[in-house]
This record gives sequence, C-alpha cells and structure tokens, in this order.
Amino acid sequence: MRALSALFIFCCLTGNLQAQHKNPSVNQERLEKRIMDLAQFGLQENGETERVAFSDADIASRKWVVKIMEELGLTVSIDYAGNILGLRKGKEKDAKPISFGSHTDRVPNGGNYDGCVGSMAALEVIEVLNENNIKTKHPLEVIVFSNEEGGVMGSRAMSGHLSKKAFQVVNSTGYDMGEGIMRLGGDTSRIKQVIRKKNAMAAFLELHIEQGAILEKENRDIGIVEGIVGLKWWDVVFTGFANHAGTTPMDSRQDALLAAAKFVVDVNEVTNSFEGAQVGTVGRIRAEPGAPNVIPGKVVASLEIRDLSSAIIEQVFNAIHAKAQEISTQSNVNIEFIPLDTTADPALTDPSIQKEIEGVVQN
Repeated sequence: MRALSALFIFCCLTGNLQAQHKNPSVNQERLEKRIMDLAQFGLQENGETERVAFSDADIASRKWVVKIMEELGLTVSIDYAGNILGLRKGKEKDAKPISFGSHTDRVPNGGNYDGCVGSMAALEVIEVLNENNIKTKHPLEVIVFSNEEGGVMGSRAMSGHLSKKAFQVVNSTGYDMGEGIMRLGGDTSRIKQVIRKKNAMAAFLELHIEQGAILEKENRDIGIVEGIVGLKWWDVVFTGFANHAGTTPMDSRQDALLAAAKFVVDVNEVTNSFEGAQVGTVGRIRAEPGAPNVIPGKVVASLEIRDLSSAIIEQVFNAIHAKAQEISTQSNVNIEFIPLDTTADPALTDPSIQKEIEGVVQN
C-alpha cells in the first residue's frame, strides 16, 4: 500500500494537486480484486495461470483491461506494437504526459503479481483521481506493454530498438514476434510509427513487486529503483556426434549434452566470480535427437546476462566464452554463441524521480 500511495501521490504532486485533495487514499481491496480477476485468464486445473504473450488467454485478458480503461474514462488505443495505451487529459494540453503502468503477459507458470500489480495499480490511481474529481496538470498515460516477458517487445518498439530481426524470435506459444504483433492488433509494417522521441514523456513510473526478496529480508515496505538492468541473450549451440548409447565407449563420446551441463555450471561459477549484482542464467536446454538410448549430438541452450553496466555484461560474457572454449577442447564438442536480438541497454533512474519518491515515502 505504501508503494502504491507513493505512486499515486507522485502523479498528483507532479500534476499540481490542489490543497483540498492532499489525502485521497487508494482502495487496497479493489486493487487486490482486480489482480485476482486478471489471474483468472489462463487459469489451469492445477491452480497455475498460463498467460504467455500472444496466447488466447493473453488476448482475452487484454480485452478485459481495455474494457476497464474505457469504463474509467480513458481514451484507449492499441499502437502498432500491440501496446495498450489509456490517456487521461490534463489541465494543460501542451504538458508532456506522465506515463505509468507495466504489462500483463506472464512467463510460463509465473505468479499473479509480476507486471500485473503495476498495471492494475495504474488503473487504481486513475480510479482514485476520478473519485476525488482531481484533474492533474499533466496528462496521465497508462501503458500496458505487449510481450514484455518474451523480449520486452512493446517497450523496445516504443524506444526505437525493435528491429525486424526480432520479429523472428519465437515464444512458447509457437508464434514469432511478428505474428504475435499482428495477433495483438498491431502492424509490423508500421512499427516505426510507435517510436517515441526522447523526452516525449515528463516521466515514466512503474510500481513492481520485488523479485529478489531483499526488501523482505530487511523488513522494508518499498525500495527506490536504481535503474533497469541491461540484458543480453544468446543461443549457445553445442555440436557433438549422436551415437548409440549402448555401444559407444564413454571415452569415445562427443556428448553435446555433457558439454552443455559443464557449461551451465561454469556460467554460475563465472558470474559469481565478479563483484557486484550481475546475474547469468541458462534457462532453456533442448537436446537432439532426444532419445534415451542415443548420445545427444546437438544441444541448444540459452544464455542471459544482466547488469546495470554494459561493461560488466561484456566482461562476464567474455569470461564465460573463455570457459566454453575450454569445454569445447576437452569434450571435442563445438560451441557457438549466437546473439539474439533481445538486447536492452541499462537505464538508470532519473535522480529527480528518485528524490520525489523518497520525499513521498518519508512523509
């Protein structure tokens, strides 16, 4: 609640909130209900929710979000990247918008709050403003980004960093980004029209759950974000030789999966060898031909590295790459790194926004 109140008050203060409206409050029960209602889209028999971008559940949930936005009086549109945009007019038509929101698509077996709390909190802010007849100086723009989990697609399009090459990246639904954009009501042929010029917004804020449990361990209600980490993805291809598992001696094998297993361990060890908060992850492995009695001849694994510094990301990758070459030599398995077009540069939080939030929380 404290975090949502900080978001609400920030939007009001930067919009010249009138004195008689200094203490409007958000409705926690209403917010929680919306989050739980959203969780019903893609709900499985085992209680988990599957709502990966481009899925039928994703499309249905987006229609539900649009309906709520319209009920709240927002002017709603879908841009050519599939982002949902809801605009509330301000008192000064030439003032730049304060934008806030998040996303509603989820990773496979994801939780109910990641992305969803930021999107639903944005709607709660709008509803409280409406209830208290508050009109801000700045227009307020609620943004629900498309396919945030599968490569920050909508936000990259808006920042001008979504290339045509990215359209070929396929998610777990079987649709590639290009097909997905069209499914969400976008248009890949007009994607450049989505680009926002630098300083087009007065500010962008996103309320988000903490995923690392640091605040929970320290018993704190809210943290002020230092920045959005940069990330890079690779497909790492291990090419050995598929052979019969029952007749090929252990010392004569070119086992691509064994090499990949050593690689996974090295990614963890190398990433931990650097000081700082950088992270390196192998989250997906596909072995071919995938039979119990055949030595895997090919494996494709993912590699993701994140940090607030592009230089650190590069250093970690170079160290991982060197380890991979050692594995390749020792196992007689070729290892190739294929960069994927799901790269995002680090973005540090504007100090003025940090200061505003800090002031609100302390008061």
